[in-house]
Amino acid sequence: MLKGFWKLTWIETKVFMREPMGVLGTLGIPVVIFIVLGRTFRLDRLDASSGPEAPFNVPILAALLIAVGAVLSLVAIITIYREGGILKRLRATPLSPITILSAHVFIKLVFTALSFGLLVLAGRRFFPGALDVNLPSFAAAVLLGTLSILSLGFVIASVVPTARFAQPIGAAVLYPMIAVSGLFFPVDALAPALRIIAKTLPTTHAVTLMTGIWNGSSWAAEWVSVGALLLVFVVCLAVSTRVFRWE
Repeated sequence: MLKGFWKLTWIETKVFMREPMGVLGTLGIPVVIFIVLGRTFRLDRLDASSGPEAPFNVPILAALLIAVGAVLSLVAIITIYREGGILKRLRATPLSPITILSAHVFIKLVFTALSFGLLVLAGRRFFPGALDVNLPSFAAAVLLGTLSILSLGFVIASVVPTARFAQPIGAAVLYPMIAVSGLFFPVDALAPALRIIAKTLPTTHAVTLMTGIWNGSSWAAEWVSVGALLLVFVVCLAVSTRVFRWE
């Protein structure tokens, strides 16, 4: 099974690299947004201890956009494969469904890590001191948040009817989630009903976790957000296994 996993991962990586817009959206656009917003809010004038003097944390927004970009790419590729009959043919191979789906998730996490690496390089090049945080811990928070949001992406991919509607529907679901995630204003400032919804979303807990790690908190201190992200992952995975369509 492991040999099949790595072979499928390599094939899917080559397929992904042949799609310029997918690569640009995953690796390039979040970094460009980070640089543009960083220039706008003068992150290059910060010292190492001051943190971003912006209405929101620019690096966390960029990290969140990396995660959302990975999810939109996943939703698009799954629906394209379903519509083209590729998923049906893959299911007929000796590879198990878990192996097939795990390969897609692994690829998205790898490209998320690569995009985060480019983000760090851009930060060190253009805004020295603006990313003076525990980078391994912050990267782990980004990957956990991405994994949780990816599980929601599988639910979306399971119910989207055709590839043509995949990314518009995914964007319509995910981008409003960023708006109420607590990145731009406190979740407690929302209307009561919207506040309840926001606290069930993986983006909200991803922002809370990344903000805590950014500010120097330990993972133990952020156990609520970690637990919520893992719970979302488990629930969405369970839902996906019930509603996922191979053809």
